[in-house]
Amino acid sequence: MPSLYEPFSLGDLALSNRIVMAPLTRSRANAQLEPTDLAVTYYQQRASAGLIITEASQVCPEGQGYVSTPGIYSAGQIAGWRRVTDAVHAAGGKICIQLWHVGRISHRYFQPNHAAPVAPSAIAAKAKVFTPDGLEDCSEPRALTADEITCLVSIYAQAARNAQQAGFDMIELHGANGYLIDQFLRDQSNRRTDAFGGSIENRIRFPLAVIDALCQVYPPHRVGIRLSPAATVHDCEDSAPMDVFSTLVGELGSRRLGYLHFIEGQTRGPRDWRPEVDLQWLKGVFRESGGLTVMANNGYDRHMAEQAVASGAADLVAFGVPFIANPDLVLRLQRGVALNQADSSTFYKGGPKGYIDYPFYSE
Repeated sequence: MPSLYEPFSLGDLALSNRIVMAPLTRSRANAQLEPTDLAVTYYQQRASAGLIITEASQVCPEGQGYVSTPGIYSAGQIAGWRRVTDAVHAAGGKICIQLWHVGRISHRYFQPNHAAPVAPSAIAAKAKVFTPDGLEDCSEPRALTADEITCLVSIYAQAARNAQQAGFDMIELHGANGYLIDQFLRDQSNRRTDAFGGSIENRIRFPLAVIDALCQVYPPHRVGIRLSPAATVHDCEDSAPMDVFSTLVGELGSRRLGYLHFIEGQTRGPRDWRPEVDLQWLKGVFRESGGLTVMANNGYDRHMAEQAVASGAADLVAFGVPFIANPDLVLRLQRGVALNQADSSTFYKGGPKGYIDYPFYSE
């Protein structure tokens, strides 16, 4: 039986184990939204993961929705990320950047010229974002034009080229948690009547166009996508999620993507949320269509992760909060030793505390 701790071949990318560091927003970028020296240390400390997926990084200024989240669209941001990837590679690790656009989950504070955020449709999300003034309601968005949607595909492609320049081994498209890609998929947030709305085929058109553009930059086996079919976070729901996501993952599998990264159940919530969404069946559709690798995520502990890999339910398992508090999580899991507990009050506060100061395991 396969083991969580054995090497794994993700296409032609050799991973030292099957443990993945999940993307984790940490709000430590500088005023230019560039990764800093702290980020270099933070990611290098965790390079024993088979694969690191970075915190979500916006592909353009309009893609930002939270304080101090890094981008991948400026020369300074590319240079900052290059120092991160060099440090991870020097420590023997592999690293993937998550490409992000928040869509309507934003506030005018973050938008160029304080304009309205953009979205598939002009429907405000019943959600909040963290600004310098604290938690605030999302601003009402405006609907993207068809030409702007086409332009966004090019923006994602440029972000992928920037990621190449920054030295990333692969890229992950953030298609989960009610952000822009997810907003196009769901009939609650997408009320368009043109080629990008209405039918399922139309609602998956933009996400697939982005994936196809990314696969022109990186080979498909170096491209992953994160989805959350059962989640309803950020006021993003669909009346028939199995129909939408079975169609989508079939198309993704046929493109022979590197991996499909599923959030199981509700994001940051119960794993059995919306049980009518059959994730195992969706994983099967992806694999049968040609998809290479399935990554599981949400609330996994050591035993659950070992069982998922041994049974074939998942090829890789992503850990989130445990990696915040345990830079040497792989060693701790393999030896079955106690984990440090994360201090949630430091998750988004900036500075080194709760970021690079968690202790490594000592015999």
